[in-house]
Amino acid sequence: MTTKEFQTKSNLQIFMHYLMRHKGLFVLDMCCAFLAAAIDLVYPFVSRIALNTWLPDKAYKAFFTVMGIIAIAFVLRSALLYVVTFWGHRFGVLVEADIRLDLFKHIQSFEFNYFDHNRTGMLMSRITTDLFEIVELAHHGPENILIACVTIIGSLILVATIEWRLALILAVLIPVFAIVLLRLRNRQMEVSIGVKKGVARINTQIESNLSGMRTGKAFANEEIEFQKFSETVEAYKENKKDFYKCMAEFHSVMEFFCCIISVVVMCFGGWMIMKGKLDYVDLITFCLYINAFISPVRKLVDFAELYASGSAGLARFAEIMRIEPKINDDEDAKPLIIKEGSISFENVSFEYNKDIGILKNLNLRINGGETIAVVGSSGGGKTSLCQLIPRFYDIKEGSIKIDGQDVRSVTQASLRSQIGIVQQDVFLFADTIMENIRYGRLGASDEEVCEAAKRAEIYDDVMNMPDGFNTYVGERGTLLSGGQKQRIAIARIFLKNPPILILDEATSALDSITESNIQSAFDELADGRTCLIIAHRLSTIRKASRIIVIDGGQIVEEGSHQELLAKNGRYAELYNTQARWDN
Repeated sequence: MTTKEFQTKSNLQIFMHYLMRHKGLFVLDMCCAFLAAAIDLVYPFVSRIALNTWLPDKAYKAFFTVMGIIAIAFVLRSALLYVVTFWGHRFGVLVEADIRLDLFKHIQSFEFNYFDHNRTGMLMSRITTDLFEIVELAHHGPENILIACVTIIGSLILVATIEWRLALILAVLIPVFAIVLLRLRNRQMEVSIGVKKGVARINTQIESNLSGMRTGKAFANEEIEFQKFSETVEAYKENKKDFYKCMAEFHSVMEFFCCIISVVVMCFGGWMIMKGKLDYVDLITFCLYINAFISPVRKLVDFAELYASGSAGLARFAEIMRIEPKINDDEDAKPLIIKEGSISFENVSFEYNKDIGILKNLNLRINGGETIAVVGSSGGGKTSLCQLIPRFYDIKEGSIKIDGQDVRSVTQASLRSQIGIVQQDVFLFADTIMENIRYGRLGASDEEVCEAAKRAEIYDDVMNMPDGFNTYVGERGTLLSGGQKQRIAIARIFLKNPPILILDEATSALDSITESNIQSAFDELADGRTCLIIAHRLSTIRKASRIIVIDGGQIVEEGSHQELLAKNGRYAELYNTQARWDN
């Protein structure tokens, strides 16, 4: 389903869409549930015939023959329930997996701006906790409704053949019962959504606390962090209290109705026996059907609870799926074809929100194979400028073109596959060094990975580790030094070998000697390619073809290192200030 389809369809239609993806298992589950319910209906009916006819007439052969058939039917019922339990739950898991995969894929389509404004813990809760109850809802929901409807309707029809006045009492009590439970269920669903939001807040707080555990310890603020988490847990406890209160009301009302139905039937049936309008066998049969009737009522109650929890998760799932990604490929988007690698910014303006403008009417031409250094004070727009090229964000005005092709007219996958980025904030996956480097080009051989590591000046470090390239780097690379993490990220780019390079403070975590050694490898990689370098350490960009100075979202100076020093402007001020600090 597309985002537009999610926006136009109800939650029930969305749910049925996922059920029908596995309609074979769905039909099997429903058929087995139907047959099991039918067997439950037969036993009281056969018991009535036995008490009224076979036993009084001493038709023992017919009696034991039918009882044998009933026993076989109950064996079949057990087999049917096995199918319902195993394959039904298997069906539910498949539905949950489809929903989770679609949700993750949809979240992947969101632009950087979405992740800037939504916390990781909240998204984790949407992908994990919110979907757990959908398994039970997908399996037990339709099944419980079918069994309940078959049993209730079948029971009413059969008891009507015994005594229509008793059947009429049940027909009157059932709607009253349903209306009361429906109102309680709606309240329970509202509270369930609050519980899920509480779980999401706990997940968010856990993610934040665990990620910042080192910082909390460094400032000896463990007690403060514990207090924050305690407040979140207390709020969750209040949400759960309301949920269990609704559940208690629901169950108490349900049990009352189940009991009162038996009492009403027994009283009215006893009165009819006194009047000679009903015999004991029919009343016993009627009571057996009442017991059979109560079981589906309980299933409806179970369904109400499943629906309250499952539909809350489904609603939160649909809420995200209805969000339209702001950065999409055009319908006629074509793959990016790079011949020279020239990049042009034409009257580009960009802002993260309406109150803060980052780039203002910026114009810049980068020739193919040229190395451009972008410098300036923090917050001036250097990183934003480079993040617009791979279209991590969309510009507000103007255009960005690569070899004359607007980045908005080509597919995002082809655009990003031809741009190599080493960012200041290096992210490593919780895997081995080998696989973290290979991420630059999936399918690369071990030899190619090793060669990339050599060019990134990380090979010797890796070989000195006990497990070599099979060394586990830890969560976010915590088992490595900052310089090692950054050199692994650089090795990824050597392996990717893209025509356009963006180095965003790529050597900021390296010592001067290692930086000097790796700089020659960068020069080799940048040869014949378009390269943008963002650097605070100005000594590393002297060989750049041009240096662009950005301040306040605009280019204020442009030229070579010597030309800019001669101007004695903003660049010279930055350079001289840094030189004083270095000395």
